[in-house]
Amino acid sequence: MVPIAFYLILAAILFCIGIAAFLIKRSVITIFMSIELMLNAVNLTFVAFSHMWRAVSGQIFVFFVMVVAAAEAAVGLAIIIALFRARQTLNVDQVNLMKN
Repeated sequence: MVPIAFYLILAAILFCIGIAAFLIKRSVITIFMSIELMLNAVNLTFVAFSHMWRAVSGQIFVFFVMVVAAAEAAVGLAIIIALFRARQTLNVDQVNLMKN
């Protein structure tokens, strides 16, 4: 039996890696992956607490978060493709949508 603290430490490490990559990297793809990593870290926390309390509500909430993340991935990747076709770059510093 693995203690819940190990899961929470792993989730905190994953979340911190996601935040660091979100703040440091300048590529839209990397930022997008960082957001997904942070969502998965939160999902791990929900599942760990759900298992500890023997309740299924945390796992149901994780299912809804995963559905929203899948929809976000579909819409986000479509926006990223449209952005690349329009600007020929995925660097956040070089993309300025207010200019023509």
